[in-house]
Amino acid sequence: MRAVAALVEAPGEPFTLHDVEIEEPRPDEILVRITAAGICHTDLIMRRSWPLTPMVFGHEGAGVVEAVGSGVTTVAPGDTVCLSYRSCGECPQCLAASPAYCLHSGLNSRGTRADGSSPLSRGGSVVHGNFFGQSSFATYALAHASNTVKVPSDLSPVLAAPLGCGVQTGAGTVLNVLDPAPGSTVLVLGAGSVGLSAVMAAVARGCTVIAVDPVPARRELASSFGAAEAVPDLLNSRADYAIDTTGRPDVIDRALRALRRQGTLALVGIGAKAEIDIMTVMTNGLRVRGVIEGDAVPASFIPQLIDLHRRGLLPIEKIITEYPFAEIETAARDATAGRAVKPVLVVS
Repeated sequence: MRAVAALVEAPGEPFTLHDVEIEEPRPDEILVRITAAGICHTDLIMRRSWPLTPMVFGHEGAGVVEAVGSGVTTVAPGDTVCLSYRSCGECPQCLAASPAYCLHSGLNSRGTRADGSSPLSRGGSVVHGNFFGQSSFATYALAHASNTVKVPSDLSPVLAAPLGCGVQTGAGTVLNVLDPAPGSTVLVLGAGSVGLSAVMAAVARGCTVIAVDPVPARRELASSFGAAEAVPDLLNSRADYAIDTTGRPDVIDRALRALRRQGTLALVGIGAKAEIDIMTVMTNGLRVRGVIEGDAVPASFIPQLIDLHRRGLLPIEKIITEYPFAEIETAARDATAGRAVKPVLVVS
């Protein structure tokens, strides 16, 4: 069947819309008509160097189930859904309720199905996809039971879409990983969509939150969500917990030095290498914890996020800027320039 997808034709090239063909779902696949898709910095980082092109990115999709494969029992045609990351469901990590650390994480990053095929084509030539088991920068996407979560039909897809990655990562790092006691001090480094989601979750938990970001508008947002302090730099902050969303070595180093004894630093930002002062970590009994997707099990955690939103504790609508699907490259540029915290594409 026909779909319209935002293709990246070569590494570093812009998003451009093209007609493509998408296969009918295989027994383990779910065909979703995409109605909204969030843009995450992972999409923007990966398109710079992705080796398989043309490629369809997008991993914060929301929409309506159009059809399901013969082996799918978790959703049915007509269900409204949010799409998240994919996991195999069978490895030791998945069976231990840690699907974010699935031993087959390549299911999210191959650009093909596990068997090397792609369900997408253009004029008879292969188009790569299956990004995070979805590739939702398109009018239709094929997903799977592990990354397709049924959501209430009255939930706006614009709100549902970011729950699948950015919001899940930020809020999950607080609620699932750090699990701070009320009254704890949480330092959030970087007030993008992940950082601001962490701010909201920590405030909801009753913590004192210090948000650090060089952009005044983002500090204002953090303050509006209940951060006790919103500052451009670390200054002399002292915290029980810190969350780095930047991936920057200098910020990570300063975050460690800002922790109280036996504090914990959660690393959620994409980066390369950082030097850590071993004596600072040892003498203060610090913990450094890498976090993927907020350690969330999407099927159970996304409903929790929806509940927090409906109780007014996770006002993610305040960080969202809507764009028509046709303006995806404008939305990407605005995200890169910091003009939009969480761009969400509205797909009609």
